[in-house]
Amino acid sequence: SKMGISCVSSYQGAQIFEAIGLGPELIETAFDGTPSRVGGIGFREIAEDVLARHGHAFQPSDKLRLEDGGFYKFRRNADYHGFNPEMVRALHHAMETNEREDFGEYLQLAEEREEPASLRDLLLLKSGTSISIDEVEPIGDIMKRFTTGAMSLGALGPEAHETVAIGMNKIGGKSDTGEGGEETRRFYERRNGDNPNSAIKQVASGRFGVTPAYLAAAQELEIKMAQGSKPGEGGQLPGHKVSPYIAAIRHTLPGTPLISPPPHHDIYSIEDLAQLIYDLKVVNPRARVCVKLVAEEGVGTIAAGVVKGYADVIMISGDAGGTGASPLSSIKNAGLPWELGLAETQQVLVQNNLRSRVVLRTDGGMRTGRDVMVAAMLGAEQYGFGTAALVAIGCQMARQCHLNTCPVGIATQREDLRTKFTGTPEDIVRFFGHIAQEVREFLAELGFRSLDDVIGRMDLLTPAQEIDNRRARTLDLRPLLWVPDDGRPIKSTQDRNDRDEEPLDEQIMKDIADALDGKGPVKRSYQIRNVHRTVGARIAGEIARRYREQGLPEGTIELHFTGSAGQSFGAFCHTGLRLILTGEANDYVGKGLGGGEIAVRPPEKATFKSHENAIMGNTVLYGATGGSLFAAGRAGERFAVRNSGAKAVVEGVGDHGCEYMTEGVVVILGETGRNFGAGMSNGIAYVLDEHGEFASKLNPELVAIMRVTEDEDVEILQALIQRHVQLTSSQRGEKILKHWDRYHPLFWKVAPHSAMTEEGPQTIIHRHLESLRAALAVG
Repeated sequence: SKMGISCVSSYQGAQIFEAIGLGPELIETAFDGTPSRVGGIGFREIAEDVLARHGHAFQPSDKLRLEDGGFYKFRRNADYHGFNPEMVRALHHAMETNEREDFGEYLQLAEEREEPASLRDLLLLKSGTSISIDEVEPIGDIMKRFTTGAMSLGALGPEAHETVAIGMNKIGGKSDTGEGGEETRRFYERRNGDNPNSAIKQVASGRFGVTPAYLAAAQELEIKMAQGSKPGEGGQLPGHKVSPYIAAIRHTLPGTPLISPPPHHDIYSIEDLAQLIYDLKVVNPRARVCVKLVAEEGVGTIAAGVVKGYADVIMISGDAGGTGASPLSSIKNAGLPWELGLAETQQVLVQNNLRSRVVLRTDGGMRTGRDVMVAAMLGAEQYGFGTAALVAIGCQMARQCHLNTCPVGIATQREDLRTKFTGTPEDIVRFFGHIAQEVREFLAELGFRSLDDVIGRMDLLTPAQEIDNRRARTLDLRPLLWVPDDGRPIKSTQDRNDRDEEPLDEQIMKDIADALDGKGPVKRSYQIRNVHRTVGARIAGEIARRYREQGLPEGTIELHFTGSAGQSFGAFCHTGLRLILTGEANDYVGKGLGGGEIAVRPPEKATFKSHENAIMGNTVLYGATGGSLFAAGRAGERFAVRNSGAKAVVEGVGDHGCEYMTEGVVVILGETGRNFGAGMSNGIAYVLDEHGEFASKLNPELVAIMRVTEDEDVEILQALIQRHVQLTSSQRGEKILKHWDRYHPLFWKVAPHSAMTEEGPQTIIHRHLESLRAALAVG
């Protein structure tokens, strides 16, 4: 399920793995065809391991015991850990004193260990003619290249999350929200000059907290395709960490376990990824778009497609670090070192003359300035620190993130523990200042005046020859250091990587300028074609930029379209915007819907029955957080996937309807496909079941069904159908309302098992009834 493979038979011969540190003898005999790019050990070394374990088990002793090798958790005299207690204490002490000498002790522990622990430990920086450090670029310029890892608000407590953001803004770097959203009050600079707004805002598969205001407040929007430390998996926040505060930001109810699906349901091809990049550039044209990829064999080819899809930044995420709440099966043997992924990406982009169009960033267990130097020479312009930044603000590596019991108040939502947090933005400033100074020292020693001078210079790295570790000597790192030497660009030379085209919204923006300025309502009409993609998003983004989460009064801007809309019609629609399409639409209608209304209806002279014909494509309402959608026709597969607050009426859906839904109300006035309600942890759906087949199409793992009997259920169901008829002139809706006594008994109510006996559904109904009553009154 991590890899999206659903049948056991599909695994046979799939070979969905690669090897690190296995030599040709082993690969050719036992794993023929498996990628193993740096060689490694053979049968002799494996035999030595077996014999050593056997000898240890049967050695003569009166006190034999099975030793804990420290594979997961640190143990003395056992496996090496990147952040062991000695290093943690050293970094804490350095942050307290801010003395260069004390930070040097931390660096010594990190870099001068007996055994190599990563591929970069086996690479040497070639010496050059040194220069005075006074000739090297200042610390401030280097710090602008630093980012922090995508650690979500939810995984981290609010105080820690804000501290990291404020600190990174102070140094001119970028913090990353992670996939948990961000409270709107943080989008604004404070009176004391602190800026808690995370510059990088992540758009992940769960779409938690991805509202129009969230997108408008970003300097960079990061599409999290995958996570290096656990590739192929979505995130998961246990219910006990979903406090009322976290639930409000993620648009769900407290205590609800929040699952991030393994795939993005709007990315099933490189073309779909290009569409999401386009969506984000339309809604916030000021932000750059980053795509986060996992370091794996073949990532270079994927990266080439991402550049051609017009991303501005590519993040290569390594296997180290990552969430402290990963299951044991995900911590080991998952992902590759960033050195492998970064080197391959650099090589492929240079070969294809694409490198100049994009900035490369990497992360995964970075701790020192030397790590930065190696990453720069392998091609990266920017460098991410995750765990190290948290240790700098007080993390003790207790490894209790998933339990909500962090003893220093960093990775917890418990208020009693959060009071123990003592980290400050100045800790972040000090840490990255020391890292930048170490980078300056390396540059001076090698004879370079700026970090820019060594980016992509793989020729400045050489494999270490004298290595005490015999197994490390079996590795061949030369493939990492090859790059074509034909004068093609080896680093980014342009600020953005944009398409040379103007969306339809640019013309519309000119026509509705007065309404955007708050000078009253406006109505306009346009012809639309399927080449017009993401129509409405630029307007929604501008509303969010000017009026933030409040938006404009409902119906301030009403736009009518006639024709066939392209992908992402009404994406990220915001309060005050109403889009009415007469015709049909492609995939992703109402993607990220945050407010306002969208209506899709067939032409008046249409002779077909709307509930028997498709009017929209797949993955409609993906990640919606508010607003309403009414469609007089059927939708495709995965309707309302990850809906967390929108109201919708549609006249039939394909497979996987309401998948991963956490809030909102959906009405289906027709047939559904199979697997309805899979992963649906909250929200309500009302489904008309004329043929008595719906129960067999429901996924009962998280949800149950019951008949619609409560007065409030009846009221909201009727109100939604009435609004549906108002906006779409649906004959199907009119017939159901006219013959209510006949159709009412045929409706099922779908809600989570636990919610059937609790107040959750009623809370949702109350919230949505108020806005519905107002809309019906206005008409």
